[in-house]
Amino acid sequence: MIITWEYIYDLLGIREFIYFISSPIIQDQLFGVKLVFIAFTVFFFCAIIYFYINSSYIQYQFLQDTIEFLSWQSFGLREINRRWNIITKGIKAGTESEYKLAIIEADDFLYQVLEEKGFEGDTLEELLQKTGRKIIQNFDEVVASHGIRNSIVYDISYSLDVNTAKKILSTYESAIKSISVS
Repeated sequence: MIITWEYIYDLLGIREFIYFISSPIIQDQLFGVKLVFIAFTVFFFCAIIYFYINSSYIQYQFLQDTIEFLSWQSFGLREINRRWNIITKGIKAGTESEYKLAIIEADDFLYQVLEEKGFEGDTLEELLQKTGRKIIQNFDEVVASHGIRNSIVYDISYSLDVNTAKKILSTYESAIKSISVS
């Protein structure tokens, strides 16, 4: 005896089951169930698309690499440059008070960058001690710049010349960018 697929279908009753399921009577009775499943499918498909777009998965898996490739910069560096330009925009006048304000803002920005990188501490000094010299190449200059920032904040009569202010801002800028890239 030769065993064929038709024989197996008949033996298992698959052919009769297929005829039963595809009959017009059963199809009419299952129409409501089909609509419910189609609605669930559409709902869950839309939910998947919504959460996929609103999650950071696309950013980390696709957009980050694309932005780095197209801009020739590290992913976060574009935002850092934008924020740094806002800080330095005020020093165009070249007054001592504008430089003092820019140094204070740069110090606060460094604190925010260190917090975003996951370092913990209540003050910038604590954060700097936890980062160490490996992450911040100009560690000593940053500590000295922070000391000058404290002098600006706590001593109203503190005098600051333009060259020192530019050097301090350059120190903060290089520290922020080195932390952001690492």
